[in-house]
Amino acid sequence: MNKSSLIDALAKKMNIHRQLSEFIVNSIFDDMTEALMRGEGIEIRGFGSFSIREYKAYTGRNPKTGERIKVQPKKLPFFKVGKDLKERVMAKAGT
Repeated sequence: MNKSSLIDALAKKMNIHRQLSEFIVNSIFDDMTEALMRGEGIEIRGFGSFSIREYKAYTGRNPKTGERIKVQPKKLPFFKVGKDLKERVMAKAGT
């Protein structure tokens, strides 16, 4: 599923115009992005949580050339799957 199919599914399920559905999905994603940019975590019970993880600088290696390179410290979004979602996916995979 991609963003466009999510918008279509919401419009169909809620029986609303696609334009309104697109506005709702974009608003949710924008608010989530802004929260992460402020360093806040996002928890959606039964689905999972988003947070920012900080990584220290380290010396890496270019896999193509083998050259050693210094990788700068960085902050990246991280998703941790919720218990309910994990159990539902595992139950489906078992069938």
